[in-house]
Amino acid sequence: MTHFSSNIRFLRKRKGRTQDDLAFALDMKRSTLSGYENQIAQPGIEALIAFSKHFNIAIDTLVKVDLSALGESQLRQLERGFDVYIQGSELRVLTTTIDSRNNENIELVEEKAKAGYTTGFADPEYIKVLPAFHLPFLSSSKKYRSFQISGDSMLPIPDKSYVTGEYVVDWNFIRSHQPYIILTRDEGIVFKIVENKIREEGILTMHSLNPLYEPFDLSVGEVREVWKFVHYISSEMPEPNRERDTLTETVKHLQRQVQAIQTKLNL
Repeated sequence: MTHFSSNIRFLRKRKGRTQDDLAFALDMKRSTLSGYENQIAQPGIEALIAFSKHFNIAIDTLVKVDLSALGESQLRQLERGFDVYIQGSELRVLTTTIDSRNNENIELVEEKAKAGYTTGFADPEYIKVLPAFHLPFLSSSKKYRSFQISGDSMLPIPDKSYVTGEYVVDWNFIRSHQPYIILTRDEGIVFKIVENKIREEGILTMHSLNPLYEPFDLSVGEVREVWKFVHYISSEMPEPNRERDTLTETVKHLQRQVQAIQTKLNL
């Protein structure tokens, strides 16, 4: 029971409950609850089930995961029912960092750090040394991370731009035809427009904005993290859209012709 006693005490205090309150809700004696919290007694399976139902957190999570070490957004995800053990998928507790005021940082994965991130994404010591910052216009209740992209596959978003994503817990909620940053086992960090085919085929189809690049399929087993695109930052101006400019001129030319014809008809 590595983390059970500290977790139930942490959750009780997080909800502002006394031992008497929680014991009454669980229909047990306060002394029994106190014994669990102080590691004097070990709960049986019925007690574990009762705690799991009350807090809406899986037994495996209560026992194996140190909840006090999680960030606020991760705790809220658990409380909203996105417990990965309950979902029946592989455990994906995101490694994150916080500032001195217990606010979650936005960690920055620069181009030179991308290779290391592929193997160190779950290592707290690696994540801790990444540059971190805050953006006041982003929600404090969600988890964000920024990645530097490379190449021209997502033009007009320029090469070397910094794209920020919101962490996605349940991959079934990936919205088709929306941009996502995907951490993969073999390809590293991939920024693409995603088509969600997890339920039907167990894959994500990845599309580039640049039509020169062909779409490709990515098995869900290759995916390590998913981040929903929020915005990007670049020091470069996007290339002008020549086709749009040509179309605009064509429309203006037609408008002038129509006005000329109307003028002749009115004479």
